Amino acid sequence: MVGGPVDVVERLRPIFEVVGSTLTHVGDSGAGQIAKACNQLVVGETLVAVGEAFALAEQSGVDPARVREALMGGFASSRILEVHGQRLLDGDFEPGFQVGLYHKDLGIIADLSRDLGLATEGLTPVREAVDAALEAGQARHDVAILARFCVRASEPAA
Repeated sequence: MVGGPVDVVERLRPIFEVVGSTLTHVGDSGAGQIAKACNQLVVGETLVAVGEAFALAEQSGVDPARVREALMGGFASSRILEVHGQRLLDGDFEPGFQVGLYHKDLGIIADLSRDLGLATEGLTPVREAVDAALEAGQARHDVAILARFCVRASEPAA
């Protein structure tokens, strides 16, 4: 995800290719950061959904691993469910992308949303999960651990 003049991006392409295998020019200068913010928003909200799905399965007496397997064959399939879902099942939170760094990105998303007058309400449970993970001392763990911090007991039905 990169922004800037096309000629500059193309001139720098060999350097970008050392850092990553995919280069997508998304627009003018600054557009790369916007694309990164969009990516982090989707990642966070999807992690929350995976955490809630696994909790729903487990609390219902259904094996979350089997649910993950079933979902991977359907429309809910995603890289988050594939990679981070497996990490959740394995309890593997060795950092790929640390929660502490993700916290910074969420601040960028929140500031940008506020400046644009957007109500990114799906960001709220993601930020709550990040805050809970940080409070629990998980700043250096992989963001996959957020799925464990997104589910809380609901109020009893009236």
